Amino acid sequence: MEKNTGKNAWFVIVNPNAGNGKGKKDWNRISELLDKKLTETRVRFTGRKGDAIGITHKAIEEGFRKFISVGGDGTLNEVVNGVFTQDSCPSSDITLSLIPVGTGNDWGRMFGIPTVYEGAVELIREEKTIRHDVGFVKYFNGNSPEKRYFINIAGLGFESLVVKKTNRQKDKGTSNKAIYFYNLLSSLIAYRNTPCDIIIDGKKESGKVFSINVGNGRYCGGGMRQTPEALPDDGLLDITVIREMGRIEIIRSLKLLYDGTILSHQKVDGYRSNNLIVTSDHMLYLEADGESLGHTPAEFGIIPSALNIVYGTRLIG
Repeated sequence: MEKNTGKNAWFVIVNPNAGNGKGKKDWNRISELLDKKLTETRVRFTGRKGDAIGITHKAIEEGFRKFISVGGDGTLNEVVNGVFTQDSCPSSDITLSLIPVGTGNDWGRMFGIPTVYEGAVELIREEKTIRHDVGFVKYFNGNSPEKRYFINIAGLGFESLVVKKTNRQKDKGTSNKAIYFYNLLSSLIAYRNTPCDIIIDGKKESGKVFSINVGNGRYCGGGMRQTPEALPDDGLLDITVIREMGRIEIIRSLKLLYDGTILSHQKVDGYRSNNLIVTSDHMLYLEADGESLGHTPAEFGIIPSALNIVYGTRLIG
C-alpha cells in the first residue's frame, strides 16, 4: 500500500512482532481497511526494537505530519520518542493515532480506541483530536545519562522488575496478560522494598518504597490502574507512591490496582506535579510505557499540550 505523500498523508508504522506476531498476521486485513477509509498513506515495517524512532525521524524530515502506530504500547512509545528527538518541526504539528495489536494496549484503553480494527480505522478517518501532554524522564544507564519520553505511564521499583521479566519473554515470542500477572506474583518472592528520597515541588520525603508510578495515563500492565485519576491534558503528572509493604499485604491489595481505588490504601500516597526527583543509594530501575530503561537517579517532567492524538472517548476529570 503506497499512495501520495505530503502533510495530509498518513504515515503508517507497523510492528509485525507486536502481539506475538499479530501485527504481521493481521496486516493484510488492516491494510485493506486503510485503503478503503484513507486516501493517502505510506507504510513502513519495523525490523527490530528501536526502529520506529528512526523511521519516525525520517518521515518527519520528508514532510509527514500524521502518523498511525500499528502495534502495542512499546511501538507507540518509540514513535513518540521519534517525534521528540527530531528538529524538523514542532511536536505540536504532529498528529498521532493508534491501531492496537499489542498484548496490553493500555494507552488505547484510556481513549476508547477499539481493538476491533474497523472501529480503530474509522476513528482515524474521523480524525477527532485533542492536545496530549508528554512526560519525560532523565535517568542513568550505568554511568551514562539518558532521556526518554513517555505518553502513558512510567514506573520505578517493583513495576520495572515485572516489566523487565515480561519483556524478556516478549523477546522470546511469548507474552500475554496472564504471563504479566504471573510475573507480578513471582517477582514478589525476590523483591525488596527500597529506601529512597523523593522530591516533589521542592519538598523532600525519605523512606522505603515498594513502587513509584508516574502517569499521563490511567492504565498499565494490561488494565491495572496505577494512576487512576490522571488526565492527559492538564499539564501535570500524577504520581502514585506505594510505600513499604509486605508480600501478603500486597497480594491482598491487588484488587485495588484493578478497580481504580489504589489511592484509598493507607500506605499509598498520590500527588500531582510537573516535577519529580527520585534518588537512592540502592539502584531503583525504571520503565516507561512498558519499555525497560536504566536506573536512578531519575528526574521526571512534562511537556504540556505536546502533540495531537486521535481519540474515541475523552476523559473528563
